[in-house]
Amino acid sequence: MSCTYTYPSRFNNHDTTVKETFWFAKMNGNEHVDLKTDPEYSSRVQYNCVNNNCNLRITDLRESDSAEYKFRFITNQEGGKYSGSPGVTLTVKDADLQVRVDSLHVYPSELWAVLMCHSSCLLPGPLRYVWYKNGRIIQGQASSYCSDSFTPTDSFSCAVEGHENSRSPPLYPVRVPSVSVSPSAEIVEGSSVTLTCSSDANPAANYTWYKKNGDPDLQPLSKEPQLVFRSIQSSDSGEYYCTAENELWGKMSKYIYINVKLIQGQDDWGVTYSSTEICALKGSTVDMSCTYTYPSTVQRVENRFWFIKESKDVYTDLRTDPEYSGRVQYNFGNNDCTLRITDLRESDSAEYKFRFLTTQPDGKHSGLPGVTLTVKDLQVRVNSLHVYPSELWAELKCHSSCLLRGRLHYVWYKNGQIIQGQTSSYYSVYFTPTDSFSCAVEGHENFRCPPLYPLRVPSVSVSPSAEIVEGSSVTLTCSSDANPAAKYTWYKKNGDPDLHPLSKEPQLVFSSIQSSDSGEYYCTAENDLQRMMSKHISIDVKLIQGQDDWGVTYSSTEICALKGSTVDMSCTYTYPSTVQRVENRFWFIKERNKVYTDLRTDPEYSSRVQYNCVNNSCSLRITDLRESDSAKYKFRFITDQESGKYSGLPGVTLSVKDLQVRVNRLQASTRWAELKCHSSCLPPGRLHYVWYKNGRIIQGQTSSYCSVSFTPTDSFSCAVEGHENFRSPPLYPVRVPSVSVSPSAEIVEGSSVTLTCSSDANPAAKYTWYKNKRNADRQPFSKEPQLHFGSIQSSDSGEYYCTAENELWGKMSKYISIDVKYAPRLPSVSVSPSVEIVEGSSVTLTCSSDANPAANYTWYKEKQKLLQGQRGIYDFSSISSEDRGNYSCKSENQYGEIMSSSVSVDVQCEYKI
Repeated sequence: MSCTYTYPSRFNNHDTTVKETFWFAKMNGNEHVDLKTDPEYSSRVQYNCVNNNCNLRITDLRESDSAEYKFRFITNQEGGKYSGSPGVTLTVKDADLQVRVDSLHVYPSELWAVLMCHSSCLLPGPLRYVWYKNGRIIQGQASSYCSDSFTPTDSFSCAVEGHENSRSPPLYPVRVPSVSVSPSAEIVEGSSVTLTCSSDANPAANYTWYKKNGDPDLQPLSKEPQLVFRSIQSSDSGEYYCTAENELWGKMSKYIYINVKLIQGQDDWGVTYSSTEICALKGSTVDMSCTYTYPSTVQRVENRFWFIKESKDVYTDLRTDPEYSGRVQYNFGNNDCTLRITDLRESDSAEYKFRFLTTQPDGKHSGLPGVTLTVKDLQVRVNSLHVYPSELWAELKCHSSCLLRGRLHYVWYKNGQIIQGQTSSYYSVYFTPTDSFSCAVEGHENFRCPPLYPLRVPSVSVSPSAEIVEGSSVTLTCSSDANPAAKYTWYKKNGDPDLHPLSKEPQLVFSSIQSSDSGEYYCTAENDLQRMMSKHISIDVKLIQGQDDWGVTYSSTEICALKGSTVDMSCTYTYPSTVQRVENRFWFIKERNKVYTDLRTDPEYSSRVQYNCVNNSCSLRITDLRESDSAKYKFRFITDQESGKYSGLPGVTLSVKDLQVRVNRLQASTRWAELKCHSSCLPPGRLHYVWYKNGRIIQGQTSSYCSVSFTPTDSFSCAVEGHENFRSPPLYPVRVPSVSVSPSAEIVEGSSVTLTCSSDANPAAKYTWYKNKRNADRQPFSKEPQLHFGSIQSSDSGEYYCTAENELWGKMSKYISIDVKYAPRLPSVSVSPSVEIVEGSSVTLTCSSDANPAANYTWYKEKQKLLQGQRGIYDFSSISSEDRGNYSCKSENQYGEIMSSSVSVDVQCEYKI
């Protein structure tokens, strides 16, 4: 600890001198206890007081040293005593190490964390650390930061090197939380009930409670470990669960069921239902039970029954209702009654009430409200789906929107045949697009659920089916047999290059169709099991372009085609009847000074162009398409009449696009991807594709989609069959990014510095820069490949790293260290001892300055050079009066130099008697 102090140089006509200086933390009465005399600090305290500066050093710190330390000096003046208040508050803590999450990166293929070995005190000096994963030392990690991938079962801890016995508590993700209810006995309406969620985790978990069948939006009920009902109600019955999460992971508990008993009635008349809401499966059996009470004056109950129908105080006993014939049973005990309904139907959904009649004239009572029964059918649902290269796999669930009671067994059917050995509500199966699946509860096979099956190939139709004229109304319809029902999307094949959907309805309606709407259309249909595309349907809107009787009609005015493929453009043309003969006809894209270049003579199209001209129509075929072929193509014809020349405008716009491999779906946990051989153009006709993995053909893959497993080093490309020379650029995960610094020479404060992150990847990687530092806020420094410092400062020194990620993978770079060099700062000088200097004593002058690299020092007396070196210390082993004077030092390195202020050394003569 250090301080400076001041005082008047002269007071009451007397010069001021300091007689005593010391630090203290305690008072003994009115006396200030000098730390050097305090036995608790014996041999652990040193003072270094020079001129008007005084430093206190305490070694071997103890927690009991935590206190407020003040400096006091005493002068020769009357009352000239002063204590610096407030002082310096020192807090001494145990190492109290903790592993903290500095930043977390969730990549498609792995979880990655940058961890920090943290202490509540900022530890002095450059320390080295030991890191542990699952109790074993992680080799090569000696920084306070550690970067590693992890799974939900891993744990991490750290220690300061040399103090491995004081290892931090382990940090680990939350485990699956457990739930409990108190009291564990029967729960009665109005009582106090507490649900508790707990999970082993470090850092400690944050908890959230939900009701499964309560809020449909799953709004949290509580963000505390306990969910407390001070006075529980019957409406609180249901299933509850909690989630637990910390900085690394989150988990959900199992469900816990709460059944609140409800008592209903007036005075001593009452009916208590064991449950007021029941949901049950079609075809199953349900039990409803109740207890009833009545005044002690009642001698006998004459009749008791359940009912759902009542008209003019006439209640229909369920046993006499023909809709329940042979399906209803009562079970009477003392003041209780159970209703059983078998072979449940969806029409049984109703409110059921119990009624009893006694010997008293008005002794009739119905329990209101009753029991609401909801009967639901089963459904087969897709729980998860995996599309593998050669097959489809699904996990199916026999589902009901009712919470089923008891342990049921199920019967599964595939294509109408029982699947042996499958009795769970879940069933995992490989399937084909023609398979169907259904399920039933065992013992109720007659109430099989509707079958689930993939959609069939959608069919498309156009209305009207006759010739389509510009301005008319046209409707395209898409339909497919499927359960669950299909969702439809319409696209134009050669229209929108980004393939944006035109409609998400089964019908695509043109209320007033235009010639620009000509082209090929298709629809997709998808449900939970599959997605299928229809055939293309061609719409040719009749359009005549020209003046008078001259005209050219193009079958399509916009075409998009794949690089390497073949394209056809066609047109019809007309001219006045006065024309006897067409002398020339051709296609062109270039025109200059009314000179039109026939494509057949253009060297860029040599041997790639064919015409097929018959009567008044002419087709152009271009093979082996190149991206440079993208242009507007026009047809021109020349007749025997003077001025009988005509070009059809605006022409046909051709866009030629390359193939790309895109990620359609990704399952990070299994490193599986569904890839698509994509072009912003959909080529005409039914194409077959060739797929490549690491440059080798993947056998049996001819669809535009390909399902693959992959590693971080794999690459994938595709081509249209027959055009293998025009293979797409390869798609591959990001490689480990490399980092570089420019300039690569020494970095000097104030200079311009650029850090660059690069990774080989396709699709191209996205980059993020971070600085590895204490108290990091986890905010990225930059989301660009380069991190630029226009004028770098010494405070920018430190370790930096970047992350690179694309659709398949993410990786983190190694750290790069930035060491900013700078000229010395203003030196500080001190004299030791700071008390009166007597001739013959030992005196040390100290000069220190912050610099990088470390400074060299030169001492001067007045302006005379005395000593030069790296220590900055000038010693007088036996000072003499001749050494009296003003001293200063110069601090310098290769980046600059600076002089200190001068310090005066006054040597007193030693008197001898």
